[in-house]
Amino acid sequence: MAEPAPIAPSHCAPVGIHISDIEAAINYWRQRSPSPDGVELAAPLRALAEVYALLIFHKQERASELSMPAKAMQAWLAWYESTPDTPCIAICSTSQGDSVCKGCGRSFDEVQLWTEMSPAAKRETWRRITLDGTAWRFNRYAERAAETRELASQAGTPPLF
Repeated sequence: MAEPAPIAPSHCAPVGIHISDIEAAINYWRQRSPSPDGVELAAPLRALAEVYALLIFHKQERASELSMPAKAMQAWLAWYESTPDTPCIAICSTSQGDSVCKGCGRSFDEVQLWTEMSPAAKRETWRRITLDGTAWRFNRYAERAAETRELASQAGTPPLF
Protein backbone atom coordinates (compact mmCIF):
# COMPACT_ATOMS: atom_id res chain seq x y z
CA MET A 1 0.00 0.00 0.00
CA ALA A 2 1.36 3.40 -0.97
CA GLU A 3 2.16 5.99 1.66
CA PRO A 4 -0.28 8.91 1.73
CA ALA A 5 1.07 12.16 0.34
CA PRO A 6 2.40 14.45 3.05
CA ILE A 7 0.07 17.25 4.01
CA ALA A 8 1.52 20.75 4.04
CA PRO A 9 1.53 22.25 7.51
CA SER A 10 -1.36 24.67 8.02
CA HIS A 11 1.06 27.57 8.55
CA CYS A 12 2.36 27.02 4.99
CA ALA A 13 -1.03 26.68 3.32
CA PRO A 14 -2.22 29.78 1.49
CA VAL A 15 -4.98 31.64 3.29
CA GLY A 16 -7.26 34.42 2.28
CA ILE A 17 -7.02 38.04 3.33
CA HIS A 18 -10.26 38.90 5.10
CA ILE A 19 -12.35 41.78 3.80
CA SER A 20 -12.01 43.57 7.15
CA ASP A 21 -8.23 43.69 6.64
CA ILE A 22 -8.76 45.08 3.13
CA GLU A 23 -11.02 47.75 4.69
CA ALA A 24 -8.41 48.54 7.35
CA ALA A 25 -5.74 48.87 4.66
CA ILE A 26 -8.00 51.18 2.64
CA ASN A 27 -8.54 53.38 5.69
CA TYR A 28 -4.79 53.38 6.39
CA TRP A 29 -4.10 54.65 2.84
CA ARG A 30 -6.99 57.15 2.99
CA GLN A 31 -5.30 58.77 6.01
CA ARG A 32 -1.84 58.49 4.53
CA SER A 33 -2.69 59.74 1.02
CA PRO A 34 -5.93 61.73 1.12
CA SER A 35 -7.60 62.62 -2.13
CA PRO A 36 -6.59 66.10 -3.28
CA ASP A 37 -10.00 66.75 -4.85
CA GLY A 38 -12.32 64.27 -3.13
CA VAL A 39 -12.53 62.13 -6.26
CA GLU A 40 -9.08 60.98 -7.33
CA LEU A 41 -7.55 58.10 -5.36
CA ALA A 42 -3.89 57.37 -4.74
CA ALA A 43 -2.58 54.30 -6.58
CA PRO A 44 -2.49 52.04 -3.47
CA LEU A 45 -6.10 52.98 -2.71
CA ARG A 46 -7.24 52.25 -6.26
CA ALA A 47 -5.57 48.83 -6.13
CA LEU A 48 -7.19 47.93 -2.80
CA ALA A 49 -10.56 49.38 -3.83
CA GLU A 50 -10.64 47.10 -6.87
CA VAL A 51 -10.05 44.02 -4.70
CA TYR A 52 -12.66 45.24 -2.21
CA ALA A 53 -15.23 45.86 -4.94
CA LEU A 54 -14.71 42.38 -6.40
CA LEU A 55 -15.15 40.80 -2.96
CA ILE A 56 -18.42 42.68 -2.50
CA PHE A 57 -19.63 41.90 -6.04
CA HIS A 58 -18.91 38.18 -5.67
CA LYS A 59 -20.18 38.11 -2.05
CA GLN A 60 -16.88 36.77 -0.76
CA GLU A 61 -15.14 37.43 2.55
CA ARG A 62 -11.55 36.68 1.56
CA ALA A 63 -9.17 37.54 -1.24
CA SER A 64 -6.58 34.92 -2.13
CA GLU A 65 -3.11 35.97 -1.07
CA LEU A 66 -1.74 34.09 -4.10
CA SER A 67 -3.88 35.77 -6.75
CA MET A 68 -4.14 39.27 -5.30
CA PRO A 69 -2.86 41.85 -7.81
CA ALA A 70 0.73 42.89 -7.04
CA LYS A 71 -0.08 46.57 -6.41
CA ALA A 72 -2.93 45.66 -4.05
CA MET A 73 -0.70 43.19 -2.22
CA GLN A 74 2.04 45.82 -1.85
CA ALA A 75 -0.49 48.30 -0.45
CA TRP A 76 -1.91 45.67 1.92
CA LEU A 77 1.59 44.68 3.09
CA ALA A 78 2.43 48.34 3.79
CA TRP A 79 -0.64 48.50 6.05
CA TYR A 80 0.26 45.12 7.58
CA GLU A 81 3.69 46.46 8.55
CA SER A 82 1.92 49.14 10.62
CA THR A 83 0.09 46.53 12.72
CA PRO A 84 1.43 44.64 15.76
CA ASP A 85 3.31 41.54 14.62
CA THR A 86 2.54 39.11 17.40
CA PRO A 87 -0.31 38.93 19.90
CA CYS A 88 2.14 37.70 22.56
CA ILE A 89 1.97 39.46 25.93
CA ALA A 90 4.94 37.51 27.37
CA ILE A 91 2.74 35.19 29.42
CA CYS A 92 2.94 31.95 27.43
CA SER A 93 1.05 29.05 28.90
CA THR A 94 1.96 26.77 25.97
CA SER A 95 5.41 26.49 27.56
CA GLN A 96 3.58 24.94 30.53
CA GLY A 97 1.82 22.37 28.34
CA ASP A 98 -1.39 24.16 27.33
CA SER A 99 -2.52 23.49 23.78
CA VAL A 100 -3.79 27.08 23.55
CA CYS A 101 -1.96 29.97 25.18
CA LYS A 102 -4.00 31.68 27.88
CA GLY A 103 -2.03 34.90 27.30
CA CYS A 104 -2.53 35.43 23.58
CA GLY A 105 -4.99 32.77 22.43
CA ARG A 106 -2.74 31.17 19.82
CA SER A 107 -2.39 27.41 19.50
CA PHE A 108 0.89 25.72 20.40
CA ASP A 109 1.68 25.31 16.68
CA GLU A 110 0.93 28.97 15.96
CA VAL A 111 3.25 30.07 18.78
CA GLN A 112 6.03 27.76 17.61
CA LEU A 113 5.71 28.52 13.89
CA TRP A 114 4.83 32.23 14.05
CA THR A 115 8.02 33.41 12.35
CA GLU A 116 7.37 31.04 9.43
CA MET A 117 3.76 32.08 8.87
CA SER A 118 2.80 34.39 6.02
CA PRO A 119 1.40 37.84 6.83
CA ALA A 120 -2.06 36.64 5.73
CA ALA A 121 -1.84 33.58 8.01
CA LYS A 122 -0.79 35.79 10.92
CA ARG A 123 -3.70 38.15 10.28
CA GLU A 124 -6.08 35.17 10.12
CA THR A 125 -4.81 34.09 13.54
CA TRP A 126 -5.21 37.65 14.86
CA ARG A 127 -8.79 37.68 13.53
CA ARG A 128 -9.65 34.36 15.18
CA ILE A 129 -8.24 35.26 18.60
CA THR A 130 -9.79 38.75 18.50
CA LEU A 131 -13.23 37.37 17.64
CA ASP A 132 -12.85 34.76 20.38
CA GLY A 133 -11.72 37.43 22.84
CA THR A 134 -11.04 35.05 25.74
CA ALA A 135 -7.25 35.36 25.84
CA TRP A 136 -5.84 37.39 28.71
CA ARG A 137 -4.51 40.00 26.24
CA PHE A 138 -8.14 41.03 25.64
CA ASN A 139 -9.24 41.21 29.26
CA ARG A 140 -7.03 40.57 32.28
CA TYR A 141 -3.86 41.96 30.69
CA ALA A 142 -5.32 44.29 28.06
CA GLU A 143 -3.46 47.22 29.64
CA ARG A 144 -0.16 45.37 29.13
CA ALA A 145 -0.79 45.08 25.40
CA ALA A 146 -1.83 48.76 25.22
CA GLU A 147 1.27 49.92 27.16
CA THR A 148 3.55 47.99 24.83
CA ARG A 149 1.89 49.52 21.75
CA GLU A 150 2.22 53.01 23.25
CA LEU A 151 5.91 52.56 24.10
CA ALA A 152 6.64 51.26 20.61
CA SER A 153 4.76 54.18 19.10
CA GLN A 154 6.77 56.69 21.13
CA ALA A 155 10.01 55.00 20.10
CA GLY A 156 8.95 55.01 16.45
CA THR A 157 9.24 51.23 16.15
CA PRO A 158 6.54 48.71 15.23
CA PRO A 159 5.02 47.11 18.34
CA LEU A 160 5.92 43.50 19.02
CA PHE A 161 2.64 42.78 20.78
